Amino acid sequence: MQLRAVSAEEPARLLQSLTGAIMGCGGWVLSRGTNDAGIVNLLFEFERQACIDIYSILIASGLELSRSGHIHFTELCQCTRSQELDCGAEIASVDLEIQTFPIETICCAPAPGIA
Repeated sequence: MQLRAVSAEEPARLLQSLTGAIMGCGGWVLSRGTNDAGIVNLLFEFERQACIDIYSILIASGLELSRSGHIHFTELCQCTRSQELDCGAEIASVDLEIQTFPIETICCAPAPGIA
């Protein structure tokens, strides 16, 4: 599943907290990184029986998932819950891209044209 989100958190801090939270829910972080544009990329997997926990930690970390991201994750959680015996042990894979906009950058940056 591919997800997009935005966050007001500093990229390195966000990456560290999400990695710990995903692993704390029993997930596996396969790759992670940031770039100079403030984009955080995470590729992770988890057993579907943990999808509500994973969804919760993404929201609790301050991520603003896209509308389609919320819809896809909700569908995964509802499907898993209704058929947990059949698919609870299946592995879900998430490719998450987060555009960060640190609050200090937003709040403290001078207005355009002001030196």
